[in-house]
Amino acid sequence: MKINATEIRVGMILEYKDDLWEVLKTNHVKPGKGGAFAQVEIKSLLKNTKLNERFRSNETVEKASIEEVKYNFLYSDENNFYFMNPSSFEQINLSKNIIGDKGKMLSENLEIKINFHNENPLNILLPNQLTCVIESTDVALKGQTASSSYKPAILKNGVSIQVPPFIESGDKILLDTRTMEYVKKI
Repeated sequence: MKINATEIRVGMILEYKDDLWEVLKTNHVKPGKGGAFAQVEIKSLLKNTKLNERFRSNETVEKASIEEVKYNFLYSDENNFYFMNPSSFEQINLSKNIIGDKGKMLSENLEIKINFHNENPLNILLPNQLTCVIESTDVALKGQTASSSYKPAILKNGVSIQVPPFIESGDKILLDTRTMEYVKKI
């Protein structure tokens, strides 16, 4: 399905240059001189390469026809992640190179979506926000301003993020899985 370049959003899958690309970042620019354009950072789902492209606002791009199916995460081994469809109980396994870093965020029975293109699994979509537990974090220094100072923290699953100074080890937080940023303390 053809879409206008101004309709490109983060997370979309595009068919471009004989490949499937996931949109990582998009920035719509309207300069004072010349026409508006969309600056888009895309990642190839098949070759695992990144590309920065500029599309004029009057250009059209092909949005891939993707089928999203809900699955529950079961378990993982050294090569694969295993999922089950909650309605049909059909099980599917995806290799670790398809899942990538998102595999660290998976927990038992977590409901995710798997994108299929021509019945081939492409990638997984985590829920937008997940509850996580802080494993360890640095002690906040007195006198730091609370407005813009963040400190490093490591979650129970081993992922490193930045958190505000009042967060301590053992705290539960809400994490935005799209940007891997702290949202709020629970």
